[in-house]
Amino acid sequence: MKSKAPTARKIAAKKPMARKAARKPVVAAAVRKRIVSKRPVVQVAVVKKAAPKKPATMNGAAKAPARTVKILAKPVPGAHAPEIKPAVDQAARDKELAREHATTAVNRALSLLETLARTGPVPLAVLSDAAGCGKTAAFELLNTMRARNFVIQDESRGLWRLGARWAVLGSAASEQGALAATAMPFLAALGNATGENVYLRIREGMECETVAIYQTDPGLRVYTEVGKKMPLHAGSGRMLLAFAPEAVQTQVLAQRLQRYTPSTRTDPSWIAADLHRIRQRGFLITESEVVAGTVSVCAPVRDASGQVVAAMLIGSPSLRMRPPRPRALMPSVVEAARKLSHALGSISEQPAPTNGTMEPPRQTGAFSGAWPATALGAAISRPHSIFR
Repeated sequence: MKSKAPTARKIAAKKPMARKAARKPVVAAAVRKRIVSKRPVVQVAVVKKAAPKKPATMNGAAKAPARTVKILAKPVPGAHAPEIKPAVDQAARDKELAREHATTAVNRALSLLETLARTGPVPLAVLSDAAGCGKTAAFELLNTMRARNFVIQDESRGLWRLGARWAVLGSAASEQGALAATAMPFLAALGNATGENVYLRIREGMECETVAIYQTDPGLRVYTEVGKKMPLHAGSGRMLLAFAPEAVQTQVLAQRLQRYTPSTRTDPSWIAADLHRIRQRGFLITESEVVAGTVSVCAPVRDASGQVVAAMLIGSPSLRMRPPRPRALMPSVVEAARKLSHALGSISEQPAPTNGTMEPPRQTGAFSGAWPATALGAAISRPHSIFR
């Protein structure tokens, strides 16, 4: 009778199978530990697959079921995954840099043009220094504008000046009402602050013309309308006459002056002296000079060249303007005119008066007294203005 004890070959065949089966949970635990230790932290799932039916081995033992390790993308709750920064969009960055460069070039070009308007013909070194940009950048921009006739280079004298193209733009700006549109917010602010109607007038030839009105009180007001012409020697028109060219003043005072009311001044000597006083004070208060029973408080408006291009005034019936109200309103009118001048590019530093008096307007740069001379000793001509 044969012995039923297993042979040595069968025992050796069973031992590797036992060691392999016992080692599998350890391997799965090691893989799970290594995956969890890495970031970002993920869940590890062990999925048991059903072993296919196979015939038993020689010793009658079946193989252990296989295990598959799957890594799930869902983070473990409470774990902090590292922040991943997006890559820099180089195209967007280049586009932003190009936009900034274009904006800088436009600002420099406008600074050069405004400087030429203030100083007149000047050399490149003086112009670039006054505009606050380098000579190379200034030269490139000036050449571009020269190609389109916005500036002119006097090569024989080495001077740059504004081109004739600006006359077309100035005429278009005037026809399109640029001055009135710019002034309207300031007229509205002054009218709402004082409760009176506010007017903006300009000199048109030998007369003054109303170009903008802000009507605060439609029930009680001084009658006028946009486009209405008025004399230069009487009322608020005298403010514009005081800052008009000398030839215009001489022509106005040389003719016979019309009397509109008993208060109208027609003596040329008195008017000439008053023009000097207006330039010294920087404001004008009149009563019943053109329309009886009206009072006006007027202040000058300057543009980027320093020229007086308009007069801003409050006009009201004298019943509402008993003394000392006109002088009490005068600082507000002067301040509103100064703000409008700043919006037009004026560099005046004149503050609003507070005691009813006013020093002569102080101008910086080219407007302190006489126009300065260039580096070549040439006298600078009167600057150009796009407004009438």
